Amino acid sequence: MNILGTTKANPCDTENLRKAFRSPQPGRRMILGKETIDEVIFCTPKLRDRLFLELQDRSGLRIGEVLRLKVIDIEGRKLNLSLPKSGRESEEAYMPESLATRLNAYILDRNLGLEARIFPLTYSGGRRIVKAAGERIGVVLRPHDLRRHSATYASRSGVPLEVVSKVILRHKNLVTTQLYLELIRK
Repeated sequence: MNILGTTKANPCDTENLRKAFRSPQPGRRMILGKETIDEVIFCTPKLRDRLFLELQDRSGLRIGEVLRLKVIDIEGRKLNLSLPKSGRESEEAYMPESLATRLNAYILDRNLGLEARIFPLTYSGGRRIVKAAGERIGVVLRPHDLRRHSATYASRSGVPLEVVSKVILRHKNLVTTQLYLELIRK
Protein backbone atom coordinates (compact mmCIF):
# COMPACT_ATOMS: atom_id res chain seq x y z
CA MET A 1 0.00 0.00 0.00
CA ASN A 2 1.11 3.49 -0.69
CA ILE A 3 0.35 6.68 1.25
CA LEU A 4 -3.08 7.06 -0.36
CA GLY A 5 -4.08 3.56 0.71
CA THR A 6 -4.08 2.08 -2.80
CA THR A 7 -2.09 -0.93 -3.84
CA LYS A 8 0.26 -0.80 -6.81
CA ALA A 9 1.70 -3.83 -8.48
CA ASN A 10 5.42 -4.27 -8.01
CA PRO A 11 7.02 -3.85 -11.47
CA CYS A 12 9.71 -6.36 -10.50
CA ASP A 13 7.13 -9.00 -9.61
CA THR A 14 7.08 -10.86 -12.92
CA GLU A 15 7.07 -14.56 -13.73
CA ASN A 16 10.50 -14.41 -15.39
CA LEU A 17 12.12 -12.70 -12.43
CA ARG A 18 10.49 -15.12 -9.96
CA LYS A 19 11.97 -18.02 -11.92
CA ALA A 20 15.40 -16.37 -12.15
CA PHE A 21 15.63 -15.51 -8.46
CA ARG A 22 14.15 -18.49 -6.65
CA SER A 23 14.76 -18.95 -2.97
CA PRO A 24 16.93 -21.92 -2.08
CA GLN A 25 15.10 -25.14 -1.27
CA PRO A 26 14.82 -25.38 2.52
CA GLY A 27 15.54 -28.49 4.51
CA ARG A 28 17.89 -31.40 4.37
CA ARG A 29 18.65 -33.39 1.27
CA MET A 30 17.26 -36.88 1.34
CA ILE A 31 19.92 -39.58 1.05
CA LEU A 32 18.64 -42.46 -1.01
CA GLY A 33 19.23 -45.94 0.38
CA LYS A 34 21.71 -48.41 -1.07
CA GLU A 35 18.90 -50.62 -2.38
CA THR A 36 17.32 -47.66 -4.22
CA ILE A 37 20.63 -46.59 -5.80
CA ASP A 38 21.39 -50.19 -6.79
CA GLU A 39 17.94 -50.46 -8.38
CA VAL A 40 18.50 -47.19 -10.28
CA ILE A 41 21.78 -48.53 -11.66
CA PHE A 42 20.59 -52.04 -12.46
CA CYS A 43 17.36 -50.84 -14.11
CA THR A 44 19.39 -48.72 -16.53
CA PRO A 45 19.38 -50.71 -19.78
CA LYS A 46 22.19 -48.94 -21.67
CA LEU A 47 25.70 -50.02 -20.63
CA ARG A 48 27.15 -46.54 -21.21
CA ASP A 49 24.55 -44.97 -18.92
CA ARG A 50 25.02 -47.64 -16.28
CA LEU A 51 28.79 -47.12 -16.19
CA PHE A 52 28.22 -43.36 -16.04
CA LEU A 53 25.99 -43.75 -12.97
CA GLU A 54 28.29 -46.26 -11.29
CA LEU A 55 31.34 -44.02 -11.61
CA GLN A 56 29.45 -41.28 -9.81
CA ASP A 57 28.11 -43.56 -7.10
CA ARG A 58 30.86 -46.12 -6.56
CA SER A 59 33.80 -43.71 -6.96
CA GLY A 60 32.25 -40.50 -5.65
CA LEU A 61 32.96 -38.59 -8.86
CA ARG A 62 31.32 -35.33 -9.78
CA ILE A 63 29.41 -35.29 -13.07
CA GLY A 64 32.02 -33.03 -14.69
CA GLU A 65 34.82 -35.39 -13.66
CA VAL A 66 33.04 -38.34 -15.28
CA LEU A 67 32.39 -36.35 -18.45
CA ARG A 68 36.08 -35.35 -18.75
CA LEU A 69 37.41 -38.90 -18.28
CA LYS A 70 39.64 -40.09 -21.11
CA VAL A 71 40.95 -43.59 -21.72
CA ILE A 72 44.47 -42.45 -20.81
CA ASP A 73 43.18 -41.43 -17.34
CA ILE A 74 42.53 -45.05 -16.32
CA GLU A 75 45.26 -47.10 -14.65
CA GLY A 76 43.74 -50.31 -13.32
CA ARG A 77 41.40 -49.21 -10.54
CA LYS A 78 42.86 -45.70 -10.35
CA LEU A 79 41.34 -42.73 -12.18
CA ASN A 80 43.54 -39.70 -12.85
CA LEU A 81 41.25 -36.69 -12.81
CA SER A 82 42.46 -33.65 -14.71
CA LEU A 83 41.21 -30.17 -13.82
CA PRO A 84 39.34 -31.18 -10.65
CA LYS A 85 37.06 -28.74 -8.86
CA SER A 86 39.63 -28.34 -6.07
CA GLY A 87 41.80 -26.24 -8.37
CA ARG A 88 44.71 -28.66 -8.17
CA GLU A 89 46.37 -29.78 -11.37
CA SER A 90 45.07 -33.33 -10.92
CA GLU A 91 43.61 -35.75 -8.38
CA GLU A 92 43.22 -39.48 -8.06
CA ALA A 93 40.00 -41.40 -7.49
CA TYR A 94 39.48 -45.13 -7.19
CA MET A 95 36.83 -47.51 -8.43
CA PRO A 96 35.88 -51.04 -7.38
CA GLU A 97 37.55 -53.90 -9.27
CA SER A 98 34.29 -55.08 -10.87
CA LEU A 99 33.58 -51.59 -12.21
CA ALA A 100 37.14 -51.25 -13.52
CA THR A 101 36.78 -54.57 -15.36
CA ARG A 102 33.49 -53.57 -16.99
CA LEU A 103 34.75 -50.10 -17.86
CA ASN A 104 37.86 -51.52 -19.55
CA ALA A 105 35.73 -54.02 -21.49
CA TYR A 106 33.48 -51.13 -22.60
CA ILE A 107 36.53 -49.18 -23.81
CA LEU A 108 37.98 -52.19 -25.68
CA ASP A 109 34.63 -53.06 -27.21
CA ARG A 110 34.30 -49.55 -28.64
CA ASN A 111 37.97 -49.42 -29.68
CA LEU A 112 38.47 -46.01 -28.06
CA GLY A 113 41.85 -44.33 -28.50
CA LEU A 114 43.95 -43.13 -25.54
CA GLU A 115 42.87 -39.50 -25.92
CA ALA A 116 39.19 -40.30 -26.53
CA ARG A 117 36.63 -39.24 -23.96
CA ILE A 118 34.86 -42.27 -22.53
CA PHE A 119 31.53 -40.46 -22.31
CA PRO A 120 31.36 -37.92 -25.16
CA LEU A 121 28.32 -36.14 -23.72
CA THR A 122 27.45 -32.60 -22.79
CA TYR A 123 26.80 -31.67 -19.18
CA SER A 124 23.06 -31.48 -19.84
CA GLY A 125 23.20 -34.87 -21.57
CA GLY A 126 24.80 -36.35 -18.45
CA ARG A 127 22.14 -34.77 -16.24
CA ARG A 128 19.43 -36.26 -18.47
CA ILE A 129 20.92 -39.74 -18.01
CA VAL A 130 20.75 -39.37 -14.22
CA LYS A 131 17.27 -37.88 -14.21
CA ALA A 132 15.90 -40.57 -16.55
CA ALA A 133 17.47 -43.31 -14.44
CA GLY A 134 15.69 -42.01 -11.36
CA GLU A 135 12.38 -41.60 -13.18
CA ARG A 136 12.61 -45.21 -14.35
CA ILE A 137 12.04 -46.36 -10.76
CA GLY A 138 10.01 -43.38 -9.59
CA VAL A 139 12.54 -41.30 -7.63
CA VAL A 140 13.86 -37.79 -8.14
CA LEU A 141 17.58 -38.17 -8.76
CA ARG A 142 20.19 -35.50 -9.40
CA PRO A 143 23.84 -36.13 -10.31
CA HIS A 144 25.20 -34.95 -6.98
CA ASP A 145 22.85 -37.34 -5.14
CA LEU A 146 25.03 -40.21 -6.36
CA ARG A 147 28.22 -38.60 -5.00
CA ARG A 148 26.49 -37.79 -1.72
CA HIS A 149 25.26 -41.39 -1.47
CA SER A 150 28.78 -42.69 -2.03
CA ALA A 151 30.14 -40.64 0.87
CA THR A 152 27.20 -41.25 3.19
CA TYR A 153 27.18 -45.00 2.59
CA ALA A 154 30.94 -45.22 3.22
CA SER A 155 30.63 -43.15 6.39
CA ARG A 156 27.71 -45.23 7.72
CA SER A 157 29.63 -48.42 6.92
CA GLY A 158 32.41 -47.41 9.29
CA VAL A 159 34.92 -45.86 6.91
CA PRO A 160 36.84 -43.22 8.88
CA LEU A 161 35.79 -39.63 8.18
CA GLU A 162 39.33 -38.73 7.09
CA VAL A 163 39.23 -41.43 4.38
CA VAL A 164 35.79 -40.32 3.20
CA SER A 165 37.04 -36.73 3.07
CA LYS A 166 40.45 -37.19 1.43
CA VAL A 167 39.95 -40.31 -0.74
CA ILE A 168 36.28 -40.53 -1.74
CA LEU A 169 35.22 -36.87 -1.81
CA ARG A 170 38.74 -35.42 -2.21
CA HIS A 171 37.87 -32.36 -0.08
CA LYS A 172 40.72 -30.08 1.03
CA ASN A 173 39.17 -29.51 4.44
CA LEU A 174 37.63 -32.03 6.84
CA VAL A 175 35.01 -29.46 7.92
CA THR A 176 33.68 -29.39 4.36
CA THR A 177 33.08 -33.12 4.55
CA GLN A 178 31.41 -32.80 7.95
CA LEU A 179 29.04 -30.15 6.56
CA TYR A 180 28.50 -32.27 3.46
CA LEU A 181 27.51 -35.31 5.52
CA GLU A 182 25.53 -33.03 7.86
CA LEU A 183 27.53 -34.16 10.85
CA ILE A 184 27.72 -30.54 11.99
CA ARG A 185 25.46 -27.56 11.26
CA LYS A 186 26.54 -24.13 9.99
